[in-house]
This record gives sequence, structure tokens and C-alpha cells, in this order.
Amino acid sequence: MKSVITAVLLACAAQLCAPGVSAQQYPAKPIRYVVPFPAGGTTDILARLVGAKLTEAWGQQIIVDNRPGAGGNVGSEFASKAPPDGYTILGGTVSSHSINTNLYSKMPYHPLRDFAPITLLVMVPNVLVVHPSVPAKSVKEFVAFAKARPGQLRFASAGNGTSQHLSGELFMMLTGTKMIHVPYKGSAPASADLLGGQVELSFENSTIAVPYIKAGRMRALGVTTAKRTGALPDTPTIAEAGVPGFEVSSWQGVFAPAGTPPDIVKKLNTEIVRIIGLPDIQRRLADIGADPVGNTPEQFTAFIKTELDKWQKVVKASGAKVD
Repeated sequence: MKSVITAVLLACAAQLCAPGVSAQQYPAKPIRYVVPFPAGGTTDILARLVGAKLTEAWGQQIIVDNRPGAGGNVGSEFASKAPPDGYTILGGTVSSHSINTNLYSKMPYHPLRDFAPITLLVMVPNVLVVHPSVPAKSVKEFVAFAKARPGQLRFASAGNGTSQHLSGELFMMLTGTKMIHVPYKGSAPASADLLGGQVELSFENSTIAVPYIKAGRMRALGVTTAKRTGALPDTPTIAEAGVPGFEVSSWQGVFAPAGTPPDIVKKLNTEIVRIIGLPDIQRRLADIGADPVGNTPEQFTAFIKTELDKWQKVVKASGAKVD
């Protein structure tokens, strides 16, 4: 009888200790990295850069799972409902975790309550780029060109609620221009149509736009941030080029589902921040105009709260809504 009781107590102790042991052994199997946009966009590029380094460090495959739709909502909802065990992480963005909650009348998840923020990866400027057929060589020339063609020019975005979309809305509001918004399911198809001349312009992430700009396939008129980007040092900010008050910053981060054990979140944070600081990753990010950050989960959470307030004001001022 005594041996039976002992066995039962040992079994109970093993069950109680199991979560701690599994966290120490994490990861013991492949990790799914959900990207809520198509392959080829900024979130996808970052997922593959970070994922490759995680695989090297941990010996477990990082599976990039592209689930585009609704400006990042489809993939983000999927990730929010995944088991909170550290084996599903999400590439969240300014769209999925700041803009959309202010733009969509109904959201399938809450950007903070349903997620455990891991780290802010990078800040990314957008660039006002036009097809080479557009004659404007500066922001001022483009504003005049657009005003002479109200409702005729089409600007592409990675989807409703993305930073590209809101950049266009803010630009129209501040310049008094009227253009047609054409949403796509990601930056890759949006850029493809801009390159093909199906749309005239976009406010694209620098990570996507810079290679095309350097190849002469898109013309850069201005960057959306308050400061110029090192990847395009000769391109002025839109504000300094004649649209005072214009500023839009895009960002990319990593999240886990809410309820993920804190020690697993910490392990993910420590490793991803280390990766972002690697010299080869820093060089790659600099080449595409992305500014690496890498902060704590607490700092990232505080940042998102300020972003939610900021974008609420921008969305309200622009009058943009998606139902």
C-alpha cells in the first residue's frame, strides 16, 4: 500500500513539474511563424531572416505560414487562437496591432488582450513611389499633377488598414488631393501592379521599395517618416518636401498567443533580440531601410498602447473606415 501511495505522489509531482520542465526544454519541436501577409512582403522577409537564425540556434525548424487577408486580420486571428505553448508565433505589424482596431467596425481579436508581445523588431519608413510614367519628380510636382486629375490616380496598398493605406489617406487629407485606393492582399502583389503600370503610385514599405528604386523601376518622391532613411539619403521626407505635419511610421514585431508561459516568452525575446543585433542581420536591415529595435515584452506592450492612441486620432481625422 505504501508503495502505491508513493507512486501516486510521484506521478502527481511529475505532473505539477511538467510545465516547468517543458519550458526548460523548449523548443522540442518545429515552431510555426505566422505571417498575416503573402510571401515577398516586409513581414515575410523578416520572418524568414529571423526564422533561419532561430533554426541555427535551436536546431528546430521554423515554419513560415503565410495567411493573408483583411489587412493582417486573418492570420492574426488564427495565431490568437493557437495553443499558448510557444509553438505558434506571429509577425504582427502596425496594421494588425494598431490601425485595424480603429479602422474595422468589428475585430476578431484584441491586439493586446489576445496576445503576449515578445519584441518590436524594426521600424520601417514608407516611401511615396510612382511609376516611371508619372512625370512628377518631386512631392510638390506630384501634388499639382494629382490635383489636375481628381479621382483619376490610383494608389496601391498592402490592404485596407495597412500603413500604406493610411499614408495615402493622410496624404490626401493634408494636400487636398483625391485619389483612388486600391487594396491588395500584401505588398508583393501591390508592387507587381505598380511595376506593371496598373496603378500609378504607392506609399510602400522601404524594405520592398528600395531595391526597385535603385533599379530605376520606381521613382521615390519622399519618405513618410520624420527623418530621412539611410537607405535613401537623397530622398526628402514628405513633410520637408512640402506637406508639413505628414508623418507615418510602420513597424514590425513578434507576438505569441495570450497565456504563453512567461519563461517561454522570455526565451523567445532573448534569442530574437540577439538575432536582431547580429552584424549580418543589421547590414541586411540597413540595406532595405529597416531600423532594428529589439526591446523587452514590457517595453513593446507600452509602445503598442501609445500606437493604438496615435492611430485612433489619424483614422478619425482621415475619415477612413472598413466594414
